[in-house]
Amino acid sequence: MSRTPVTGADVQRAVAITADALRPAPAEAWEAQAGPMDCSCWDAMEHLNNGVFSYALRLAPPVPYLEGRPTIVWERPGALARPLVTDREAGPEAAIEVLLMAGGLVAAVVDAKPATARAWHIWGTADPEGFAAMGVVETLAHAFDLTQGLGLEFAAPADLVAPALARLFPEAPDDTDPWPTLLWATGRGELDGHERRSPDWSWHSAPLE
Repeated sequence: MSRTPVTGADVQRAVAITADALRPAPAEAWEAQAGPMDCSCWDAMEHLNNGVFSYALRLAPPVPYLEGRPTIVWERPGALARPLVTDREAGPEAAIEVLLMAGGLVAAVVDAKPATARAWHIWGTADPEGFAAMGVVETLAHAFDLTQGLGLEFAAPADLVAPALARLFPEAPDDTDPWPTLLWATGRGELDGHERRSPDWSWHSAPLE
């Protein structure tokens, strides 16, 4: 079955939609728990920003990132993995701006690399399209978490979700609404006719062909 490839433009659209969804929340709301995540909305946003940023970093160098290469330290004792830290005094808009920056970097890198490029990810060594899809899914899934915690409404458009869903979750049904299907695929919701996903769910980063 043919599918629509995921591109850098999709990543930029995902971060733009997420930024627009988050901006109405007052600064004090960012201390609330981020939906199903075991952290505040502020920490969840920093986790998202670092995750998206990491996709650009992995694929960008002439010799892409490989497992175990001693480059950036992603883990800090007692904290989420986040070498990028946003100044909290600058408020939520600063964290939102970092998301837009990170998304732009992913878009530029994946669109500049040949389809034959590869870089390591724990869920499968990925091609540029895989990293674009990861950028979209990472952003939209955590947009759901964040808006839950911030008390905001959010639903991602089907035409943005569907290509990334098909790329990273080839086992997902293709005859259901893409947004609730993505929430189901990432362990965040129920889907009629399908068992709830295990908390140990993963996506398929490696090329499908």
